[in-house]
Amino acid sequence: MKSLIFLPLALVSLPVAAGEPTSRVGVVSDPCATLPPMPAVVADYMTRAKAALAAGDPLPPRSEDGMAIYAKWQQDLLFADFAGLCRYAAANRALPPATSNRIVFIGDSITEAWLTKQPDFFSGDRVDRGISGQTTTQMLARFRADVVDLKPRIVHIMAGTNDIAGNIGATSIERIEANIRTMVDLAEAHGIAVVIGSVLPARRFNWRPEIAPVEPIAALNTRLRALAAERNLVFADYYAALDDGEHGLAKLHAEDGVHPTPAGYAVMRPIAERALASAARKAS
Repeated sequence: MKSLIFLPLALVSLPVAAGEPTSRVGVVSDPCATLPPMPAVVADYMTRAKAALAAGDPLPPRSEDGMAIYAKWQQDLLFADFAGLCRYAAANRALPPATSNRIVFIGDSITEAWLTKQPDFFSGDRVDRGISGQTTTQMLARFRADVVDLKPRIVHIMAGTNDIAGNIGATSIERIEANIRTMVDLAEAHGIAVVIGSVLPARRFNWRPEIAPVEPIAALNTRLRALAAERNLVFADYYAALDDGEHGLAKLHAEDGVHPTPAGYAVMRPIAERALASAARKAS
């Protein structure tokens, strides 16, 4: 899930390039201050893209040189902050003390975009900690910083799409399940109730067209449902509600077949609300 469309969501806090970068290795007082800065050409494109989106116009064209610069910067960012610990570091520090009803949503771009498509859903101390493009390995690495340390009553975990897409290489259903199982272990060790969201249906990933995701998604969802039953967790079955009958998402619910539209999130919302209410009862 690495489209420039999602850049404003994932990278709004990163600086624009200015001079030579500082050292990016070893122990430093603030690792986030050493991230490779956003190239000026990427910042310029983002500004124009955001203006186009706001006006309802088509996105501006992307040059080959600009995309090459963007790709190199993304590789450098991945090396410098593989887990994405810097993405929400400042926001986490700025949060007020947790209420007794805090809920944290951890996930990938489907979770991250939920906040922009339905901001009112995140009222009442609901905290969105989705990061576009992330796998369960990366989420597990930031689970303490972006979930445990925020002291929520409930965590909503929805992940696996980018593992299946191979965003950081080859994996297996067993590895994906193990990562989510470990997140559950960490949550329960800190008294946090868990909602596991199913992986959404998808017939194709436009950024990984060589991947055939239908069977792996079904296999992972079967394991996640079983995990929820085994551990007495709440399972939010978004897949069943959004499946268009052919193991995919209707254009109404996801124009690109992966990322929900407002109409797609409108289908997901009541399922989430019921799941969160059930988790709250279990936590009482």
